[in-house]
Amino acid sequence: LAVKDPTAVERANLLNMAKLSIKGLIESALSFGRTLDSDYPPLQQFFVVMEHCLKHGLKVRKSFLSYNKTIWGPLELVEKLYPEAEEIAASVRDLPGLKTPLGRARAWLRLALMQKKMADYLRCLIIQRDLLSEFYEYHALMMEEEGAVIVGLLVGLNVIDANLCVKGEDLDSQVGVIDFSVYLKSDDDIGGKERNVQIAAILDQKNYVEELNRQLNSTVSSLHARVDSLEKSNTKLIEELAIAKNNIIKLQEENHQLRSENTLILMKTQHHLEATKVDVEAELQTYKHSRQGLDEMYNEARRQLREEAQLRQDMENELMVQVSMKHEIELAMKLLEKDIHEKQDTLIGLRQQLDEVKAINVEMYQKLQVSEDAMREKNEIISRLEDKTNQINATMKQLEQRLQQAEKAQMEAEAEDAKLKQEYVNKSESLQNEFSQKEKQLLQLETDLKIEKEWRQTLEDDLQKEKETVSHLRTETQEVVKLKKEFLKLQDKNKQLKSICEDQEAALQELASKLSESKLKIEDIKEANKALQGQVWLKDKEATHCKLCEKEFSLSKRKHHCRNCGEIFCNACSDNELPLPSSPKPVRVCDSCHAILIQRCSSNVP
Repeated sequence: LAVKDPTAVERANLLNMAKLSIKGLIESALSFGRTLDSDYPPLQQFFVVMEHCLKHGLKVRKSFLSYNKTIWGPLELVEKLYPEAEEIAASVRDLPGLKTPLGRARAWLRLALMQKKMADYLRCLIIQRDLLSEFYEYHALMMEEEGAVIVGLLVGLNVIDANLCVKGEDLDSQVGVIDFSVYLKSDDDIGGKERNVQIAAILDQKNYVEELNRQLNSTVSSLHARVDSLEKSNTKLIEELAIAKNNIIKLQEENHQLRSENTLILMKTQHHLEATKVDVEAELQTYKHSRQGLDEMYNEARRQLREEAQLRQDMENELMVQVSMKHEIELAMKLLEKDIHEKQDTLIGLRQQLDEVKAINVEMYQKLQVSEDAMREKNEIISRLEDKTNQINATMKQLEQRLQQAEKAQMEAEAEDAKLKQEYVNKSESLQNEFSQKEKQLLQLETDLKIEKEWRQTLEDDLQKEKETVSHLRTETQEVVKLKKEFLKLQDKNKQLKSICEDQEAALQELASKLSESKLKIEDIKEANKALQGQVWLKDKEATHCKLCEKEFSLSKRKHHCRNCGEIFCNACSDNELPLPSSPKPVRVCDSCHAILIQRCSSNVP
């Protein structure tokens, strides 16, 4: 005898039972002659047979607490393939009394029968065999030709009107057992051969049920082992969740510490800025007052110089009248000119100091602007850090919400299938990825804080430098005050010189009577002039060495000629310099006679 495939036998038996139940339901409904209720026995048997047909070859789905078979997964897939099925799927999910996927599948079958679209829904499902392979084995009834035959038989149910109450019915705890007595005939109607055939069929069914029970016992034992392993994995997941919560609490504490440090840094920088602004404003006011005083002193000095120049012109006119006393008056004028030159030199020095003070004021203003720009950049960096901390808080809240969702999913996972387990694993992986991303963001925030601390150190250094410059400027202002005092002393000396000049004018009047003595002095002066006129400048070719150091003139050692005594010196030996009002730079002076030196081109240089 050829050994038959048990799965093929199962499919044939289920197909025959489907044929009998559908035929009996149609015949009884036509003879009944009205709308069928949920208590109608042939209709109940039809739903039991359909449930067995859909369960045949169904893959075992993993869940958190057990392994189970459910037909709700493939039926839930229908709404994606057939858009009109979305309505009944949504209504099944919204039913309050349903707690198990099997109860939802039973409600779905009843609603599909009332819509008279059960055949259409299942036809769309068996066409997509690649999607059904996720839920059924390859030898399942829905994957073979028997499934298409059953879908064709279901088309005949469209002649039946059913009015089923799904909301108040307990569909979760119903026992799906096929009542074969409905389909068996009595002994009076059948013959001996038919009885034997039925007995043989019953024995085959008995053997099938025994084999099915044996397989179910083996699957139950394996399911218990899997339940134990899943309980262990569940405890591990709970421990991981507790560790993750602790990490979140630590991260929140670190976030609060970082925010407090940011506020402290902001307060310190604001205090430093306010103190520096007040100091700079006070110093600017002192500089303005000192500059106004120096300007007034400079105007008074110019006015006095003009008066002195006018007096000098008057003296020269008087000396032109008195030709006999010309040389003596010229000597007096030379003395006055020297005093005036010294006063002009002091005025030039005061001008330079004023220019330096102005330059220092400009530098201080520029530094103040630079410090303000730096503080603006600091404020921008601090605002970015606050935005980042707000983002971290938002992400932490999202993580907490996701953790709460995960805990809820864990509580509900005891009754759900392996699809929810896979989704939970994916969520845990995404959470781990998000945790790693948050750790990276925290590292980035730490680097930003280090950069901010470095900026703060540079700002403190700049403030220290500004304080040093302020102290330097204070010393310079003290020097300016000293110069002011010296200028007042020079004014007193000028008054004394004026008094001396008036005394000399009186002496000149007395000297007018003594012409004889003045003539002798004039002759002495003429002899001195003749002695000076005898000295002649050396030629460039003859002047090859310096008179003091006796070194040869070159590009670095230039020639300087005295206009008075005629001596030639190098620039290294003639270090004596005096400022002049007519020239912006000081001039070199002869070491012997203190006259102005003239720079001459060296013979070695073209």
